[in-house]
Amino acid sequence: MANCAIPNEGLKDLLKPFYQRASEAEDRLSIIENVISSKKEILEAGNEECSEKVKELELKLEEVTAQLAAEKEKVAKLTVENCKKDYRMIHLVRSVKEVDLKLEQLTTK
Repeated sequence: MANCAIPNEGLKDLLKPFYQRASEAEDRLSIIENVISSKKEILEAGNEECSEKVKELELKLEEVTAQLAAEKEKVAKLTVENCKKDYRMIHLVRSVKEVDLKLEQLTTK
């Protein structure tokens, strides 16, 4: 069997781009963590007005979401009702045409 082992230096060279990308990802993660923690500090540092506005907006969003769900349910019910009425109209028009045809046949005889 052939020896497929990669020498240590070759392995280090092969893994170098992966370590570099991992290091860059850790740097980006560190920046994101710093931004998040600074934002938390701002909110915790007494910016209660902003916090209250956020809570108020979240409540409004929940209300609007509930209204949207209710409206979607109404639309679904109305769509079903509309389909039923369309079906009835088709059959009523067909029946009227049949009656007209029979009436025409009776009057021509």
